[in-house]
Amino acid sequence: MTIRIQAEDFDAGAEIARISAVSTNVGGVCSFLGLVRDSGENSAITAMTLEHYPGMTEKQLAKIEAEARERWPLDDSLIIHRYGRFEPGEQIVLVVTASAHRKAAFEACEFLIDWLKTKAPFWKSEETPDGTTWVEAKAADNAAAEKWGE
Repeated sequence: MTIRIQAEDFDAGAEIARISAVSTNVGGVCSFLGLVRDSGENSAITAMTLEHYPGMTEKQLAKIEAEARERWPLDDSLIIHRYGRFEPGEQIVLVVTASAHRKAAFEACEFLIDWLKTKAPFWKSEETPDGTTWVEAKAADNAAAEKWGE
C-alpha cells in the first residue's frame, strides 16, 4: 500500500511497472489516471487548483485504501493525488490495484476512485474565461459511490 499526496508530477508507467512487479502472484493490474479537462459543464477550463488538508487527507485515503483491502484480495495498491494549480492535460490522480485475479483488481480500482471523488478531503476550483469558481460535488459521483455501500 502506498499513498502519496504531492505537488510534483509522477511517471504513471513507472508506477504501474513497480506495482506489477510486487509479486509473481499478481495476475491483474488495473489503473486509473485522472487528467485535467479543458472544458467544464458550462465553460472552457483554463486551469484547475486542488487544495487539501495535510494530515487529514492522508488519514482519509488510508481508511479508503484499508476498506478496499477488506473487500478484495489485493497484493498491492497505490494512490497518488496531486495538489496545486494545473492546466488542461496535466495528471492529477493515479490509482493502481494489483491482485491475483483481474476482477478484484478492476473492482477495487473502481471503488477507490469512486470513494476518492466523494470521501477524500480535496477542494477544487476551476479557472474559466468568466472567472474562478469552486466545484461542487456532482450527483453522478455520489451515485457511483453509493453502489459500494458504507
